[in-house]
Amino acid sequence: MPGHLPLRDFFVVLPDTAEGEAAAGHLRSAAESADTGPERRGSWHTVAHPSGRPWILARLLVRNLVQVTRGADALVLIGPHRTPPAALDAVLGPARDTLGLHRGLTALPGLGHAVSRMGDETCVRGTASGHRRVYHAAHAGRRIASDRPAVLAHLTGAAIDEGALALRMLDFVPHPLRERPVWQGVEEIDPAFALLLHDGPPGASGPGFSVRRWWQPPVPRLTAAEGTPLVAAALAASVAAHLEGRTRISGELSGGMDSTSVTFLAQRAGAPDTTLLTVAARDDRSEDLMWAERGVREARRAAEDEGAARKIEHTVVPADDAPLFYADLRASGGELLDEPFPVAPARARAAMLLGRAAATGSEYHLTGYGGDELFNGLASACQDLLPAKPLKAWNRISALRHQSGWPLLPTLRGMLLPPSFGDWLAGSLIDTATAGSRTPQVSWGMRQAMRPWFTDKAKGLIREEFRAAATRAQPIAPKPGRHMDLDTVRLGARYFQAMEDLGAGLGLPVAAPFFDDRVVEAVLSVRVEDRVVPWRYKPLLVEAVRGVVPDSLLSRTTKDHMSADDVQGLRRHAPELRELWEGSLLAERGLIDAGQLRRLADDPYSPLLQQHPIDSTVSCEAWLRTAEDAWPAPAPSAPATAGPGPGPEPDSDDANSEAPA
Repeated sequence: MPGHLPLRDFFVVLPDTAEGEAAAGHLRSAAESADTGPERRGSWHTVAHPSGRPWILARLLVRNLVQVTRGADALVLIGPHRTPPAALDAVLGPARDTLGLHRGLTALPGLGHAVSRMGDETCVRGTASGHRRVYHAAHAGRRIASDRPAVLAHLTGAAIDEGALALRMLDFVPHPLRERPVWQGVEEIDPAFALLLHDGPPGASGPGFSVRRWWQPPVPRLTAAEGTPLVAAALAASVAAHLEGRTRISGELSGGMDSTSVTFLAQRAGAPDTTLLTVAARDDRSEDLMWAERGVREARRAAEDEGAARKIEHTVVPADDAPLFYADLRASGGELLDEPFPVAPARARAAMLLGRAAATGSEYHLTGYGGDELFNGLASACQDLLPAKPLKAWNRISALRHQSGWPLLPTLRGMLLPPSFGDWLAGSLIDTATAGSRTPQVSWGMRQAMRPWFTDKAKGLIREEFRAAATRAQPIAPKPGRHMDLDTVRLGARYFQAMEDLGAGLGLPVAAPFFDDRVVEAVLSVRVEDRVVPWRYKPLLVEAVRGVVPDSLLSRTTKDHMSADDVQGLRRHAPELRELWEGSLLAERGLIDAGQLRRLADDPYSPLLQQHPIDSTVSCEAWLRTAEDAWPAPAPSAPATAGPGPGPEPDSDDANSEAPA
């Protein structure tokens, strides 16, 4: 077991055993032994079993832990906002079983982890959006759960799973491969399912744990007129929950629709003094700053009309002050993230922005992350309309086809002859020779291409992972459209955690209200034809915030991108990129051709880099260095088989509790 644990924000759920108590003591000492720098320390919280042994051990930087009890039963929420204990008492009081208890929690904002104990059963779950996830592993003959896979890897001395690591070098890892933790022996729970831990050691009665579905996606049956008020109410409630008890906040106001909506929702909720931050673009054609300045003027005017005393400050970061992509790559080796999120190239830019927000004295930072995932129309969603409403389906898919430049025949083929999920997954990995083709997005997801610098070993590992998963994988939902709706949200929420962790290290909670479960449910309850309207920009969001956001700001139909920062970053930070590939740990594992990447670092305008981005490979290298610096590598062990084992059968009392793949 490694000597120190470089994590300052995590929790574990422990068995009522001497080994569980020992694990709690070890985690405290291991985490504190890693506190050698000036970084903020997390505060410790312990919730006990009725025996007095630790049940939940949490070290939290900016999250809150709220607990209520009823005799030996208990309910704990761990999240960014502080839920009033009375609200939890109202849920725990009438609950008669675990499933009923967690269904009762759906009346509250869906922002954090929930842990409950009823009788001899402990239930641990995250959020349906996938923002809060649950992991578990065997330790001393029992199961331990955590929100951080690195904690479990630390306790069990797990080796890195090279197959799972190789997968992360792809741009996007599809479901269910994305749920493969990068440490051997650690398992992740599907967000729609909860982990149930049972008292007593595993034996003839079972493995000591099971999974049960706790969440079902809504049926999209509401019209826009019926669903818009629900979306508006969910957004307002989520933003208000984030703001409760704060005296000063900040927000990222890019000028886009999503951040503008969150800004005005916060002002309507009675936001205290606010600092809004906008990063000026290097591209002279960018419109973001113009729209952001309009938003600030409108927000100040609204505050004056209300007679509010709050101040609204606007900080514009000059373009030249904003780090380019690939800046300060070595700094990404601070706190160990759950996995190699493909955001390391932009880390320095995010750190600069959050650092300036924290310097204002902000107690909470609001963002518009999640708006694209929820409100951008997906062509695959329109596929679900085909059987009952073929004309509406084709009108929307045809418009999206023209916008994206998809060829007609492949689009028709994808619409009319969709493969099964397993067949799609088996064929979704393509050779680099065809990586640039314009593939219609009317299926279960995006095809992924091998990169030219992947070694034969890496390609073999990745192919085997896809092959093994395709034989048994089940989609998130039966139809491609609903599957993609949910998968897109889960992916965005997963990546947002990297931003949240960065803020937590600065002592600044970073929020994305769009990833609140209640918001996700409200949006997905609206009919596809009312959500996906290619000739209107985010129509459901526009109508949900109408009356809160001024009409003059709702007229924007464009979105800027930061491609200039990417290209310039490759050129300016070529020496750092070349250095990254010197002594590459991925190369030591035989996964990449470091020589080719060094040559590409010296040729930042290579057409190869336009066709094959390096972001995911850079992120894997940076993450691996942090992981291997965190503790010594364990002794070599037998390689893990591709994909997780079949796991326990879910409880039979839920007809919809099929085990996630």
